[in-house]
Amino acid sequence: MTDRLMLLDTASLYFRAFYGVPDTVKAADGTPVNAVRGLLDIITRLVTTYEPTHLIACWDDDWRPQWRVDLIPTYKSHRVAEVVVGGPDVEETPDPLEVQIPTIRAVLEALRIPIVGRAHHEADDIIGSLASQATLPVDIVTGDRDLFQLVDDARQVRVIYTARGMSNLELVTEAVVVGKYGVLPSQYADFATLRGDASDGLPGVAGIGEKTAATLLATHGDLPGIIAAAAAGEGMSAGLQSKIVGAAGYLEVAPTVVAVVRDLDLGEIDSRITRPDDTARAQLGALAESHNLASPVERVLAALTR
Repeated sequence: MTDRLMLLDTASLYFRAFYGVPDTVKAADGTPVNAVRGLLDIITRLVTTYEPTHLIACWDDDWRPQWRVDLIPTYKSHRVAEVVVGGPDVEETPDPLEVQIPTIRAVLEALRIPIVGRAHHEADDIIGSLASQATLPVDIVTGDRDLFQLVDDARQVRVIYTARGMSNLELVTEAVVVGKYGVLPSQYADFATLRGDASDGLPGVAGIGEKTAATLLATHGDLPGIIAAAAAGEGMSAGLQSKIVGAAGYLEVAPTVVAVVRDLDLGEIDSRITRPDDTARAQLGALAESHNLASPVERVLAALTR
């Protein structure tokens, strides 16, 4: 088996699991476990289908870093449930999911799947750094298309895109990005900056959608090239020139917000999938019994120890 690293956008997956598994799935004491059960079955499917030899659960230690908010105050602002002075704001999360997150972490730890996060950074930044620094082929599992900027055929970095559901996973390579958007993955962050993204509170450049953004990048190569052409009044209509020049303030800061961080020093991480030892099996057994997770734990163990 060829070594391959799989990076999980963990929050993306446990949110999907929460909404995909009925909330009637509960532990004996009535605590909901649908997100836990669903996440375990997602991992089982991923490991069985794509056969990684290494696996990391990437974590949002800070889902809305202040340094990004300082640049674009609307960044993810519509998802804030509580502002925390001096710390990460609280994300709007359904209570029945919130209570499951400690159990999710406990099960991942018992499975010996490393959970990796860093203060002041999102899981996207963890994924960006691990994928950019990896010496192995990489599969990134996410429903967030912003991570398409990391796709790199030469380095064998792919995205397993979950947005259409776990029964309809899409393997995203450079050709797929070009086919969908008309831009290379290396241009995707600039493309997203121009287009904007309401789900992240990024306004984009008013009047510029996906097709226009792709056309501008095809003509001028990258965002600095587009800005330079607009300043010179070359290679675009007067209307487009006005839009680009008028968005100068936004275009100065947005690329830093949109681009994932690639240079975090995350240290040595033992991510190789191994058979759980007796201690891990005891931990898993206790969690399975107390949280009504016997079947999904059995399935994920079978996948991880095949």
